[in-house]
This record gives sequence, C-alpha cells and structure tokens, in this order.
Amino acid sequence: MSKEKPVTVHAKVGFFKLFFTSCLGTIIGLGILVGIGVATGVAIGSSSEVEGIKPNTVLKIEFDEPTPELTNNVAQGQFDVEAMFAKNIGLQDMSRLLDKAANDDDIKGIYLDLSNVPLGWATTKVLRNKLIAFKAKGKFITAYTTMYNQKSYYLASVADSVYLHPQGGFSFTGFAAQLTYYKGLMDKMGVTAQIFYAGKFKSATEPFRRTDMSEANRKQVTTFLSGMYDIYLDGLAESRAVPATELYRIANNGLIRTPKDAVQYKLVDGLKYKDEVIDELRSKVGTAKDDKLEVVSIEKYYSIHKDDLNPSKEDNQIAVIYAEGSIVDGQGEKGSIGGDKYAAEIRKIRKKENIKAIVLRVNSGGGSALASDIIWRELEMAKKQGIKVVTSMGDVAASGGYYIASNSDIIFAENNTITGSIGVFGMIPNVRGLLEDHMGITMDTVKIGKYSLMSSGSSLFYEFNEEEKQMIQQSVDDVYTVFKTRVSEGRGMSMADVDSVAQGRVWLGNTAKEIGLVDEMGGLEDAIVSVAKLASLEKYSVVDYPKAKSFEDKIEEFISGEKDEGVNTKAALLQEIKNSMTGTDIAELQEVIEAAQQIKEMRGIQTRLPYQLNIQ
Repeated sequence: MSKEKPVTVHAKVGFFKLFFTSCLGTIIGLGILVGIGVATGVAIGSSSEVEGIKPNTVLKIEFDEPTPELTNNVAQGQFDVEAMFAKNIGLQDMSRLLDKAANDDDIKGIYLDLSNVPLGWATTKVLRNKLIAFKAKGKFITAYTTMYNQKSYYLASVADSVYLHPQGGFSFTGFAAQLTYYKGLMDKMGVTAQIFYAGKFKSATEPFRRTDMSEANRKQVTTFLSGMYDIYLDGLAESRAVPATELYRIANNGLIRTPKDAVQYKLVDGLKYKDEVIDELRSKVGTAKDDKLEVVSIEKYYSIHKDDLNPSKEDNQIAVIYAEGSIVDGQGEKGSIGGDKYAAEIRKIRKKENIKAIVLRVNSGGGSALASDIIWRELEMAKKQGIKVVTSMGDVAASGGYYIASNSDIIFAENNTITGSIGVFGMIPNVRGLLEDHMGITMDTVKIGKYSLMSSGSSLFYEFNEEEKQMIQQSVDDVYTVFKTRVSEGRGMSMADVDSVAQGRVWLGNTAKEIGLVDEMGGLEDAIVSVAKLASLEKYSVVDYPKAKSFEDKIEEFISGEKDEGVNTKAALLQEIKNSMTGTDIAELQEVIEAAQQIKEMRGIQTRLPYQLNIQ
C-alpha cells in the first residue's frame, strides 16, 4: 500500500530569486483574483436566470473532460491554468442528470458523441445502465463517432442507432493488459530498488525488481481480465442481440477490419457522415430540415439543473463521502485522499446530530498505509457512535482503498470493480551507483549510531545490510498483519480465511462477493437505500462530502463574501492558482514549454526552422 515518492534533486537557488519568484506568483494570483472578480461581479450584477430547455431538444453527451466521482474533484497539473476553469461533472451528478432528462418532457433523446471516453470500466457500466433506463422511458439514443474503441462501443451499444463514419475505425479484438518494466533501465543507470513486500501476489513492485511478470501476477491478471471480458461480451450480447459466443468469435478472429465489416456483423447499424446523423436527429424530434436542431450539452444541462439534482431537504441526512484518488499523508490535493483531511471531514460529520448514516464511496487503488489507518479509525469511531456505515465501490477499491472500506457494515461493488489487493510493500531506491559511476559524485559518511543511515534521506545513497533489511521487512510484515486483522474483524472472517484471499491478490467484484470480501452487487444508489434501511430512515436527504467547487464558484463566493465552514476562500483560490503556476522560475522554462507545445501541434509537412535561434 505504501508508495515511496520519487526523489527530485533540486538545484540550489539564491534566496532573493526564490523570494521574488514566490512573490511574483502571489502578485499574479492576486491580479487574477481582482480581474476575474471584477468580471464576475459585473456578470453577477447583470445576469438573468439561466435559459431553460426548449421543446424537442436533444441532449448531447461527450466526454472531453475526466469524469470524477464527485463533480470538480480532479487533480490539477502544474502550468494547467485552463484546468482551473474546467467543469468536470462527476459520475453521480451525471447519473442524476440522466435521471432528470429521462423525465424531462422537453428532452426527446440523447446524442452520444463518443470520440473519446476516458472512463473506468465500472464507471462506464454505471452510465450505460442509466442510458438503458433513459431508453425505457420511450426516448431515443443515437451514437456516432469516427472511431470506436472497445470502451466507447460498450457505451454506444445501448443506443437505438449506432453509426460510424464511412472511413472511420472500429477496434474489436479482445482485452489485453501490458505492463512496463524498468529494472533493465535502472540497472544501466546504477539505480537499485530496495524492495520489501508482503503477499505473493503483491505485484506493484515487480516493474522495479523484474523484467517480466511473475507467474503469480500473470495468474491474477489473466483471471480478472477474463472475468471483465465475459462481463463486457454479455453486456454487448444483450444490447445488440448477438450471442456472446459469436461476439467472441468475431473478436478472436479479427473479423472487423473495415467499417463495412462492423455493419455486416451487426455491431453497427449504418455508416453515415455527421451531417446525415444530424438530419436524422431532426427527423426524430420533428424539426424541419432547414430549421435549427435544438441541442443542449450535458454541461449546459448541468448548469441549469445543478441546484436541484438533490432536492430533498429532510432533517435526517445520509452523508456520502467520496474517497477517490491516491491515499496520501496529510491534507492531500484535490483529486486525492489526504489522511488528515478525510479524518477531519469524518470527525466533523459524526459530530452533526442530523447525520444518521454514512456511505463511503471508494474509487482508489490505495496509497499510504498510515493515512489509510487514520481514515479507518474515524470510520470506526463513527460506528461506535451508532452511525451506520456502508461502502460503495467504484472502478477500483483495492489495497488502501479496501482497507478504509473493511470495517463497513455492508460493502457494495459493481461486478467489474477491481478490489482486494490485501498486501503491503515498501520501496526505497539506492541511487549511489548513478551518482558515482555516471556522474562522478561521491559521498563519505560519519555515523553516530549503528542504524543512523536507515533514515529515509540518507538511505537514498545507502545499501542496507542483511540485518537492516530484516528490520524493514519486519515492519512491512507488521503492517500486513494489522491490515489482515482489520479485514478479519470488519468482515467477520478468520485470519486463516483472510490470508487465503489476501496475499496482495486482486479480485473482480463478483468474485470478491463469493469469497466474502464484498456483500452485495450494486452501485451508489443501492448503497444509499441499504444504509437508510440499516438506520431505519424512511425520509432523508443525501449530502455529498467533501465539498468540491469549481474555480468560478470559489470566485463568486470570494466576491459575495460567502464562507464555507473552516475554509479560507481567498487562501484556497491563491493555492489553486499557484498549483497551476508553479513556483519554478517560469521565465527559464518558458522556451522549453513553447517548444514542446509546438511539437504537440505539428501536423503533416512543416515549413519551419528546425531549431529556435537565441542570438545574444
């Protein structure tokens, strides 16, 4: 579970350079706040109500941005100022929007533009089921793209009409998983990974200690990949009325080689250009060919309905805590699960008298063992208070993600959720060979204390002896024992039974239910209904935690003077700006950034200087 962060070597910079660079970032940030604030203030003062939906409208859904569990809870990269303004509609809000659209008389159908589907498999399945429910209301769905991959086709397959560009692509060849191994490169560089792990299936460290898959890892990957493929083919078979065995034969023999093949084997309904698809949409909603087709994007639909997606205002509340991303120590950033942050969030929740139950929504492959235990403890305290706790698993709830779920009263998973991985590892690189043999940097040492070089900083240049290795391995084994104990007590299993399904092995959700790691198949809505029954709640409101607001929402709060409990809005805004404009001296890196951007934008034959001149 524990992951050592890669070491970054920073060049020493003068105090004044660092000081003015830091000040510059703050000044720019304040300037942006003031500028955006003025613009936002004008907009707030002059804006009218958001325009509603017109009759005979088509809802357009495309996936240009990541879809997190919780709206706007997406990690923001450095230099990515644009990401500050992106509106990432979360899976649960997307699901609620589809429910609303299904009952909206003005929405006649959905147009799926599936050029890109950056979703996990369980997330895709949830949205696919929502589209099926939408169709059940007697409304149409049309899917179109220039290129279907297997995931985008899985989503498209529920549509009444599945269309493909006549010269487009259709990938349908079966599932595969490729892992990249770094040991050979590390050997050449003189870097040694000092690895300690517990669980024969705990394969997270294999890329740094092997050049290929171990047999144990090959076995588990083959097992869960085959299971996912079976689920995939069964879903397609039901939607397209083509037997799963026939679909397997088509894929296994590579029979889809042209768009016409996709039509021939009944995977696609027709080959059309986009204008032809638009004309068909006009026909379906009764719009004349020369008239404008009323289309609303899912983002616009969200902006209209975001305040009434969860309209219930009952006094009794169910708190849904979204735990997505890596589990890290401390507060963590947006899109991660900070142990201290989430512990404080749960502590605040369990002190509210009107919160009667908790649903933990997990979409995480784990991370820090310490942070996982800190979160586990707060959930355990909530249970001791009499608050019912149910977990709902998303795409993945493994290792630390399973740790924090293990003491729940009931655990729900999708059948294609990746879970388990009950195991522990630690990895400490030794870069001494790189520095000495390739860079000519040497070190000498004075030790005060037999084990003084075992500290994390010194150990980067130090090879542990056998006694020290045994000490570290013992520490890893102790954490593994604690992990298994948490699972044993939380799941009501014997330690022997836990050990038989642990060992770091990954399981699919449906298999995890068979072996006792999961209680029920289902999604977040099922978990909410279940916890309401456990808490004897007939009427209740659902409240999402933590609060993840868009940059524009924060600006609006900053201007209006509104404040969230315990949140310094101005400081949060400045931090977000600094995250996008790193403290590194931007001027020194600007040339590199621009060159990289030029390469990224190059298409076809170029008429361009082969290099950038810098004449001084």
